[in-house]
Amino acid sequence: QVQLVESGGGLVQAGGSLRLSCAASERTANFNAMGWFRRAPGKEREFVAAISWRGGSRNYADSVKGRFTISRDNAKNTVYLQMNNLLPEDTAVYSCAAKRVSFRDANTYTSPKEYDYWGQGTQVTVSS
Repeated sequence: QVQLVESGGGLVQAGGSLRLSCAASERTANFNAMGWFRRAPGKEREFVAAISWRGGSRNYADSVKGRFTISRDNAKNTVYLQMNNLLPEDTAVYSCAAKRVSFRDANTYTSPKEYDYWGQGTQVTVSS
């Protein structure tokens, strides 16, 4: 069982930046592909970014490409989401997720159904 705890959310003006962190209860290097998802009020959960367990592959939703960067520090059991040039439409609860993968798996995963563990989420609010 992997427990995930997000932090770093808050209120920011449009154009500003935030960095979200996702701390895992065990070594993230234990073959866990990681992802960030978000859910805005009244909308479905949507994919934001994903990273393979070794960090060699990354994937982003079109809406955040060029503005968000996902990274991981397996020595600290933490995954990050650097969010720059935030827009009001980025307002949502952001959650990280972990998926158990095999040693040779270098893929990223974009569907929430593919993930095994979830954090509680952190609120990001972008004012115009």
